[in-house]
Amino acid sequence: MAKRIDVDDLNVYYGSFLAVEGASINIAPLSVTAFIGPSGCGKSTVLRTLNRMHEVIPGGRVSGQVLLDGEDLYGPGVDPVNVRRTVGMVFQKANPFPTMSIYDNVIAGYKLAGARKSKDEMDDIVERSLAGANLWEEVKHRLARPGAGLSGGQQQRLCIARAIAVEPSVLLMDEPCSALDPISTLAIEDLINDLKNSYTIVIVTHNMQQAARISDRTAFFNLASVGQPGKLIEYDDTSKIFSNPNEKATEDYISGRFG
Repeated sequence: MAKRIDVDDLNVYYGSFLAVEGASINIAPLSVTAFIGPSGCGKSTVLRTLNRMHEVIPGGRVSGQVLLDGEDLYGPGVDPVNVRRTVGMVFQKANPFPTMSIYDNVIAGYKLAGARKSKDEMDDIVERSLAGANLWEEVKHRLARPGAGLSGGQQQRLCIARAIAVEPSVLLMDEPCSALDPISTLAIEDLINDLKNSYTIVIVTHNMQQAARISDRTAFFNLASVGQPGKLIEYDDTSKIFSNPNEKATEDYISGRFG
């Protein structure tokens, strides 16, 4: 079941360096939210705090709150592994497990968790997940072949299938189309539009047209200069951000005056 995300006064650190300062954002369930902004402004960093991937980096820590349907993801006793199961992630570069078949890639999350399921249950999960990623018809007769043998766009959809197989509530995507050709990009965008009927989706993108096409709301991040912390400058309905933003910096970025 899709869940709401509430971020309150989030500060993100790498060691002593403050990478993002004072970000607060409310993300509705069953919606697509785009994070945009120039390189180094902290948008991917904030994305990774939403499922505690940020703390995998040595020295990575946060202050403030990240709430998932009111539960503090950084509260005492919260297992980050369970957080990452509830809040799935798809990375910029498609990363299927190269030695695994298409089938095993999809159910990797269950195997890593030691889940006991019958062959019929696993088969159902694989078909459901690949169908959900709009890949089933293309691969259903070659499930035993290596996932790494698929095209780039198919590999990215396989990674989406792997992410949704464990039935998360939220799906994070860090520039999922940056390495893809226009046709594969369109396939992923169509898929995102379908997936938002079941998931809360947050996507980082450098593609302004993509943000305008697929997102319901857009968050613009910026930084004063290199070495300064990134900040959330403006967050609003995507149509408002792209037609009549409140901040001049947002308008300058969207119109290509910088970044």
